[in-house]
Amino acid sequence: MRELIDCHIHTQCCGHATGSVSQAVDAALSAGLIGIVMTEHLPLPDALNTGGLFAPSAAAFLEYARVVREQADSSRGLQIVLGAEADWLPGHPEAMQHQLDTASAAGVEVLLGSVHFLGEWPFDSPDHLDEWERQGADAVWESYFATWCVAARSGRFGVMAHPDLPKKFGHKTSYDPSDLYREAAVAAREGCVMVEVSTGGLRKPVGEIYPGPALLAHFADQGVAATAGSDAHSPAEVGFRIDAAYEALVVAGFDRVGLPMGGGEVRWVHL
Repeated sequence: MRELIDCHIHTQCCGHATGSVSQAVDAALSAGLIGIVMTEHLPLPDALNTGGLFAPSAAAFLEYARVVREQADSSRGLQIVLGAEADWLPGHPEAMQHQLDTASAAGVEVLLGSVHFLGEWPFDSPDHLDEWERQGADAVWESYFATWCVAARSGRFGVMAHPDLPKKFGHKTSYDPSDLYREAAVAAREGCVMVEVSTGGLRKPVGEIYPGPALLAHFADQGVAATAGSDAHSPAEVGFRIDAAYEALVVAGFDRVGLPMGGGEVRWVHL
């Protein structure tokens, strides 16, 4: 029987998910997981946090972190790591510093890096799809991966989440994106970051794991380490089809998956 981990979990704290920390922990135990990383969003600037539904305030995050630590102290055999998901926001350096300061104050052990915004545009939001038509998928993918590579090399993050997120709604390039994938894999290796294999994409219109097989194979070729997550936004999604992530890793040539613990420590699970 495989030892299963889930390194990307949200709660009602962020404003666009449901369930409490304790409910997420209960769900992880019910799913038979051995370890989880709780990765709530860090604060966003008001200009990007539409309706307060993308991320919590700093105060709300600090309270969330206290509850996670409390759960970790009575984990009932489940390894619980306090993480956070931070957005790469090159146009908002003060906001990025605020995220780091909040994470530090909260005692965050694992920082998950994400690119959800290209400029001011939340490209993966279902409420902002018109911009895809204006820019075109090729341009969006190229802009995304250029931004992603800078984030991966930045030294800020321990893990990069859902690497090929632009495919969420089925938008694909008109050409073979192998060069983009190769550049992303090199950036992850040079930045010494892990990459997340996320089953969250199986719940989206694209119906695919992030990253897809070709991109995941490039990460394997570059010796980039991987973790696995569900990007759960409700207790019912905790541990969602993690076995499928493990299978994708095996096919791509990985022989282990890691539970990041903070401070560079990783608990390895052999596949």
